Amino acid sequence: MPNIEQKFEGQEICIVSPDVGGVVRARQLAKRLGADLAIIDKRREKAGVSEVMNVIGEVEGKVCIMVDDIVDSGGTLCNAATVLKSKGATEVHAYVVHGVLSGEANERIAKSDLASMVITDTIAPSDAIKAVPNIEVISVSHIIGEAILRTAEERSISALFR
Repeated sequence: MPNIEQKFEGQEICIVSPDVGGVVRARQLAKRLGADLAIIDKRREKAGVSEVMNVIGEVEGKVCIMVDDIVDSGGTLCNAATVLKSKGATEVHAYVVHGVLSGEANERIAKSDLASMVITDTIAPSDAIKAVPNIEVISVSHIIGEAILRTAEERSISALFR
């Protein structure tokens, strides 16, 4: 996590799971970074539409970093960012592995309370996505290449993520 460690060095951060399903991932990252943990309790009434219900944990005065595996419409993360800010978070950032970003997601994110959203290039971003000022795309090609090499050499892949 050098990007997170370097970018937020010296700041009080809180790792946030945008839903109950991502708590294990968020908890592992929070432990690794020595950060607090918060969880967004939400209800999804229908596909693609989420309503943030509650924030479990203390976020006031902290930089919140949401971590998720995939973002499609961006609704959950944008709604969560608004609620986190209303609860006193100083900034809200998101780190997402797969940025699908369909429909009006890029416009939604551009207008949101997210200071930044970092996505990987596991899905090639469109020019419209690249043009959104608060979306950053980082490459994972070096990690995938190293994983292939380690597999060929019968070495540990999990050691890449310690």
